[in-house]
Amino acid sequence: MAVSLQKGQKISLSKEAGGDLTQVKLGLGWDVAQGPQEKKGGFLGKLFGGGSGGDSIDLDASCIMFDANKQAVDAIWFNQLKSKDGSIVHTGDNRTGDGDGDDEVINVDLSRIPADVVSLVFTVNSFTGQTFETVENAFCRIVNANNNQEVARYNLSAQGSHTAMVMAKVYRHNNEWKMHAIGETASGRTFHDLMPAITPHA
Repeated sequence: MAVSLQKGQKISLSKEAGGDLTQVKLGLGWDVAQGPQEKKGGFLGKLFGGGSGGDSIDLDASCIMFDANKQAVDAIWFNQLKSKDGSIVHTGDNRTGDGDGDDEVINVDLSRIPADVVSLVFTVNSFTGQTFETVENAFCRIVNANNNQEVARYNLSAQGSHTAMVMAKVYRHNNEWKMHAIGETASGRTFHDLMPAITPHA
């Protein structure tokens, strides 16, 4: 049974997975909120980009790798889908949030993370610039890639006027990997804009 994380909570991934956890997937999912103008349809719906038009919100998941000095070592995002060392692979950009389940997935091989990397910070931002007022049912989750069992889930439910969120970090502590649910709102279209908000959590 997966842990449902609260903001600020920290867990041991291996304890929650019931054994050594090396291959994990971080999944991110969201739906486009159905506002009143979209329910009306017709002219108003078209005017405000309602319905299933092309104005879907484009949320992007990123992962920034940090060393012990809180210096960014590498970043995995839609312009670089694989870490330089090959331990982290982003499966690609989903621009709509349509369908159930994970909309974007980042695969992490914890056993291959370089020794100087102590934390992985996962963020999500609205590349198209829409605020999270247009997002609902957002979540991030850690899945054991070996058996597809969900280890932990963090429901973001973070509607508001921000355009980004520092979601969670996976970090080394006493030779084991832990997860910390952060859930801090921020603003920016790519992770570069978020670095001042991300670094204190590294």
